[in-house]
Amino acid sequence: MSELTIREATPTDLEAIDDIYNHYVRTSTATYQLEPDPFEVREAWFAAHAGRYPLIVAIESSEVVGWASLSPFHPRAAYAGTVENSVYVRQDRHRRGIGAALLTALMGRGRDAGFHTIVALVDSAQTPSLALHTRLGFTEVGRLSEAGRKFDRWLDVVYMQLML
Repeated sequence: MSELTIREATPTDLEAIDDIYNHYVRTSTATYQLEPDPFEVREAWFAAHAGRYPLIVAIESSEVVGWASLSPFHPRAAYAGTVENSVYVRQDRHRRGIGAALLTALMGRGRDAGFHTIVALVDSAQTPSLALHTRLGFTEVGRLSEAGRKFDRWLDVVYMQLML
């Protein structure tokens, strides 16, 4: 396995980021998004992560093999110190430590940006994601039963939190 590099995402990474994410939109409950967005939506999302909200990629053999971001948790001003994380690893690169490397780097960037807490909303069936977050210090703080619906079934959302 070649060396893994974590760096800030650039516009040239957007196609790979979009491909990774859309795989999960189509095949998984890792996201509750039901249909892929047009690429213009991904470009606007990228622009919204300029400045205070980090967006990073994992590079292996010159390829984007994963990405992670911090996004505003809620639009109301009192939530400004709270962010929500997203971590996605390319489907052919699971169980190689890429998710842990991305989330660890994201946590550091969140501290550096002055955020107070990170919230993760994880589908209850996504046991690898739940285990990763737990291993890196997140704790379960709530659960919403049957809050989402995808693939013709109701899904439970686990709220996890890390105080920075």
